[in-house]
Amino acid sequence: MRYFSKLFIAFTLLSGAHMFSQSDESTQEPSLDAGTINSQFEYIYQKSGNYRADGKRYEVVRTLNLDKLRENVKDTLNAANQKASQLQQVITSQENTIASLNSKLEETTKNLTAVTEEKDSMSLLGAQVSKATYNVTLWTLILGLFLLLLLFIFKFRQSNVLTQEAKSSLADLETEYEDHRRRALEREQRISRQLQDEINKYRKSK
Repeated sequence: MRYFSKLFIAFTLLSGAHMFSQSDESTQEPSLDAGTINSQFEYIYQKSGNYRADGKRYEVVRTLNLDKLRENVKDTLNAANQKASQLQQVITSQENTIASLNSKLEETTKNLTAVTEEKDSMSLLGAQVSKATYNVTLWTLILGLFLLLLLFIFKFRQSNVLTQEAKSSLADLETEYEDHRRRALEREQRISRQLQDEINKYRKSK
């Protein structure tokens, strides 16, 4: 019964860690201290022993190695969760930036409208000026506001692109994580059924 339990744990960890192994493992020496999760499972397989009893083959895995592998898988999952949290923080920050830019854009638009409505006035800061001076000052201000408006629009679009990318990355990560959980549950249920079948067969053979 103990050996079946250890096999069940090993297969469950393998299914849970498969999505996080992305580098080429053919050049890596299997180890529990470095490398991908898949290479660490390969190390477990290489270091496991086996024997036959009642005409059946059993694999023997050291509990110490399983504990080490479990901690490595937990660290990998924690890193993925931390990445998801960081992406959520980026989204929140970009949304705040967009709200601030929208407020500044609205204020600039109002200022531009006010300046346009007053363009026919010959009074500048309470002083009477020539039409030429007034026009030069007016259009300089309008040009400056227009450039500022373009800057705000550029910043707004840039922030919106970053926000969409962050949302897309978070959605992809969440989808991948949910898919992993679903596959892990299915595999766990399948292995549990197989394990129970083997136990029943073993009991019947006795």
